[in-house]
Formats: sequence, structure tokens, C-alpha cells
Amino acid sequence: MTPNQVTTIRIFLLPLIAFFYLADFIPWGKFIAVCLFAVAALTDFIDGKMARARNQVTDLGKFLDTIADKLLITVTLILVVADGTIIAPLGAIFAIIILCREFLVTFLRQVAVNKGIVLAADKLGKYKALFQDIAIPAFMLLAFFLQYGFFADTTFILVFSIVCYTLMGIAVAMTILSGLNYFVKNWSVFKEDTAQVEKQNESDKK
Repeated sequence: MTPNQVTTIRIFLLPLIAFFYLADFIPWGKFIAVCLFAVAALTDFIDGKMARARNQVTDLGKFLDTIADKLLITVTLILVVADGTIIAPLGAIFAIIILCREFLVTFLRQVAVNKGIVLAADKLGKYKALFQDIAIPAFMLLAFFLQYGFFADTTFILVFSIVCYTLMGIAVAMTILSGLNYFVKNWSVFKEDTAQVEKQNESDKK
């Protein structure tokens, strides 16, 4: 199995995660969804390690891995926001910040790709992904506890909820910081565009 095939598994797990999370008629469906999320997150570690160990790091692999990560976060974030596990309006605010950041960074990467440049994720981006990968399944697990009334008579739910919101708060903060850092570091991609346009305009005048 190639690293790209492992990455593809992460994408194919998405509809299964959504199905089990939403299928209340399936016993412990949300818990199964959390387990599938964990498997999907594990493939993110495995594909990168395989690619480096086999010297199979490719531009396609980097791009596919990035898309798979963004899809995983987007789908699962929508799930916990849509069912009210993350209370309104915080859920909408978190989703807007995280999704806007992902779309903007994807736009920047696409501009770079058009110039033959592949922008790799930086450390802040990896920390952001780590906290997202912990916070979102934590909320999915909270939804599971609430659905079956587990720990309803204890302070566990309150404490666990605080932990979930703290993790998500850190994830959102890292999302903003990593996004700003990414654009600052790679702003030259747009400057080169401007230079090329100016050069073309001068050529047209002649």
C-alpha cells in the first residue's frame, strides 16, 4: 500500500463518520463515529511516516494529504455544530473562523501551485491540526454522553464540557495565528504576481 492510498482511506472514512454520527437508530453510533475519526487521524500520521521512510514524498501526496485533513475537519466540525453540541452562537463562530482560514490557505496554496511552488505546512499549522483533531472528537464524544445520559448525575459532564471548550478555544486561537503566519511568510507569492502584471503592462505599452 502506498502513502497516497493510505491518505485516500481517510477520505473514504468521511461518509462513514457522518453516517454513524447521525444514525441515532444505531446503538452507540456516535461512539463508533469517534472511533472512525481516530482511525482517520491515525492515517494522517501513517501516510507521512511511510512517505518519508520510503522516500516517496511527492507534490501530489502533499496536496492530497492537505485536502484529506481539511475535509475531515470540515465534515466533523459541521456535525457537532449542526446538532447543537457546540452551543450557539459559539458553534457558528468557531466554524466560520476555522473554515474561512482553511479556504484562504487553500487559495494561497493554489496560487503557489500555479507557479510551480508547493507550500508545505509549518509548525503552527501542525499544532493547529493537533488541537483540532483532539477538540472535535471530544465534542463528538460529549454528544455521545449526552445522548445516552452517561454521567448525567455527576459533575463529569460539566468538567468534560469545560475541557472541550478549552481545547476548541486553543484550536481556534492556533487557527488564527497559523493562518496569519502562513500568509505573512508566503506573501511573496502575491508580490510576484504583481511584478509579473506590471512587467506585462509595460510590455503591452511598447
